[in-house]
Amino acid sequence: MPHTTPLNVLAPAPCYHCGQTLPDVVDHAWTVTIAGEPHTMCCPGCAAVAQTIVDLGQESYYRDRTAYAASADGAQQLPPELQLYDNADPRFALDEDSRESTFTVEGIRCAACVWLIENRLARLPGVDSAQLNVATEKLYVRWRRDTCQPGDILGALHTIGYAAYPYEADRHAGQQQRAAKTLGRQLFVAGLSMMQVMMYVAPSYLAHDDGTLDDSMASLMRWASLLLTLPAICYSALPFWRGAITSLRARALGMDVPVALGIAAAFGASVIATFTGKGEVWFDSVTMFIFLLLCSRYLELRARRKAGAALERLQHALPASASLLENYPASRAATIVRAASLAVDNIIVIKPGEAVAADSVIIEGRTSLDLSLLSGESVPVPKSAGDAIPGGAINAGSVVLARVTRKAQDSTLSDLVKLINRAGGEKPHIALWADRVAAYFVAGLLLFALAAFSFWFWHDGSIARAWPIAIAVLVVSCPCALSLATPTALAAATDNLLRQGVLVTGPQTLETLHRTTHVVLDKTGTLTWGRPVLQGIQELGAMRADFCLQVAAALETGSAHPLARAIISAADEAGRHHWSAVALTETAGCGLEGTVHNRRYRLGSAQFVAGIAGVAPERAVADGVTPVYLGVEGQWLACLQLHDGLRPDAQETVDYFRRRGKTVVLVSGDDDVLARRVGDQLGIETTVGGYLPADKLNFVQQMQRRGCVVTMIGDGINDAAVLGAADVSFAMGSGAALAQAHADAVLLNGRLGAVADSARVAERTMRIIRQNLGWATVYNVVAIPAAAMGWLNPWLSGVGMALSSAVVVLNALRLRKGTD
Repeated sequence: MPHTTPLNVLAPAPCYHCGQTLPDVVDHAWTVTIAGEPHTMCCPGCAAVAQTIVDLGQESYYRDRTAYAASADGAQQLPPELQLYDNADPRFALDEDSRESTFTVEGIRCAACVWLIENRLARLPGVDSAQLNVATEKLYVRWRRDTCQPGDILGALHTIGYAAYPYEADRHAGQQQRAAKTLGRQLFVAGLSMMQVMMYVAPSYLAHDDGTLDDSMASLMRWASLLLTLPAICYSALPFWRGAITSLRARALGMDVPVALGIAAAFGASVIATFTGKGEVWFDSVTMFIFLLLCSRYLELRARRKAGAALERLQHALPASASLLENYPASRAATIVRAASLAVDNIIVIKPGEAVAADSVIIEGRTSLDLSLLSGESVPVPKSAGDAIPGGAINAGSVVLARVTRKAQDSTLSDLVKLINRAGGEKPHIALWADRVAAYFVAGLLLFALAAFSFWFWHDGSIARAWPIAIAVLVVSCPCALSLATPTALAAATDNLLRQGVLVTGPQTLETLHRTTHVVLDKTGTLTWGRPVLQGIQELGAMRADFCLQVAAALETGSAHPLARAIISAADEAGRHHWSAVALTETAGCGLEGTVHNRRYRLGSAQFVAGIAGVAPERAVADGVTPVYLGVEGQWLACLQLHDGLRPDAQETVDYFRRRGKTVVLVSGDDDVLARRVGDQLGIETTVGGYLPADKLNFVQQMQRRGCVVTMIGDGINDAAVLGAADVSFAMGSGAALAQAHADAVLLNGRLGAVADSARVAERTMRIIRQNLGWATVYNVVAIPAAAMGWLNPWLSGVGMALSSAVVVLNALRLRKGTD
């Protein structure tokens, strides 16, 4: 059982949560406001648990308790406070049987932390998957509702020394800021200690053995150096001590283990030499190593923040409040409410500079919207009454009134954030390989250091030379460079693409896109604008054209297909009667069937309509025209002729992939003649038309069975299945939400040319990842044997390790720029 302490036993100022004595140095980040008053905690773990209790509205726990919470004596027990999170919380909902969430984890340092956390959760009953992104410090977990609770997950992390909580953008940012400030202070102390120690060891270096520095003065210098090294050891090196202890408690060899051993060995030997007056001291090497390694970690921290900056901006753009007009139109008095409480049909006022709280339709006023976060569009887009506006857009013009069409949690921006969280839920193969190698690297390094020490001790018969060589081997290695090589580069590339309007949601997107052999494109909404217009109506029966248009619009009401929007728009312009269709069914890739005024109609392809209207009439279809047929039982009524022009960047995109040696294929559900005409216009050699969704899926799967690596670019619900089956897939940002959910990347800016841009970034990304992995491998292969041979002393080894990590991170950050 966890050890608890009565409330009246301890001194006046214990930890407010567990009752233990506060340490001499207390981080201000360990203060939690409870019932309006700040209370100090003894460690970040207690602070995280206390903050969780406050966030869940359970502050009464502290008022009603009779004893302090479990102390460190029961640290391995599951803290009961964490059980306050349960599967009933709607933020964890996935489906009937499963739950998922993104968690913020504090104290992430390297790939060893990733390996430790993922493996611990993998052994937890009910957890289906757990993936930690070291670049964003977010943990994605999916678990089974009947066998696991969120509290179990948080408790498992607690037992191995990590504080975690469900992801919240503001809280996550605050935690990152506190971590950066703490690391900055530790870096400052280490740098100050290093400079002061250098002042005291400089005379011994200058004097050498010429006798100008007597023994008493040399002893004084050593004692002064020892005292000045203590702040670096006791405060600045805390991340390494904590990381090593956490790893050893979990029976894992993290990357902090060799660092901590190297520091401890050098400092311990120096302390012994100071007390005995015999042997070498390495206080300067110790402080320099701590300082340089902290510099490297600070640079890594900044790099990770920069690499994920665009994603963080997108997540922070979710508005927290909205101005609700509760009594509109009787009154225009606005009430500030939580954005999450908005309901469909609520009327809100959006002032200049404010974010749109939820997807809405403007009912009064004209303005312009800044959509840069959502689509990468840099120029404000004008909007007026009747126009739909997405949640998360910024009002850059005048005050407007809008009617909410979707709840805030279902808004366009919320959907994008969900896709972002899904993007961090898995890892590419190359990152998994690096993590596995890094996990075994530390064990091999420790054995090699032991072997080097044993050899030199046998060779020289004393530890005078063997000890510093073993320290140099521990210090010079750089497993961090290996673990950072891939995630930092991928995060920087993803940030670059998001700023260009491409949201990468799949873990293998860039890696697979680089290996693509075949690029398969849909026609409508992909190569073409997807916004066709009705050119004319050819009457095929007794009914007049305007009647046929009204029936077609009734059948298409509610459809998101581009052809449906064109028909409805044409009916509105002609004075639509707003007829309604009942018993409406849709056959994917074929058309719609429904009843209007007690008669059953079909609208769609000629083959589909022929199912109730009979043999199709012989009619010529003009170039560039998409025919949509309307029929009733036993009779053909009309052919609606729609035209959709090519996108201006379609030719350039096709040419780019052909120049790269890729095979470009056009697969369309439209008429084969029309599809081939578009293919010939763009110079696409392989074009097939008249394919149903199942045919498209079979076509792509046949290519994959032949060894092809297929990239699919599509738009609309018809493409959802094939997008999910392709090796890597792109969905146009204006396409149906279902298709976007199945895609590995979403083109938020609606530019087809962004696929070519993504391919260029993918090529650069893989090149830089190979450079980073190559550098990390070559460095360790050269530096570790050099240290083992005695060619590198401990301080020079520390310089090499810090520079190695810096090279990898700075090289990866080049991906944030548009070009090399």
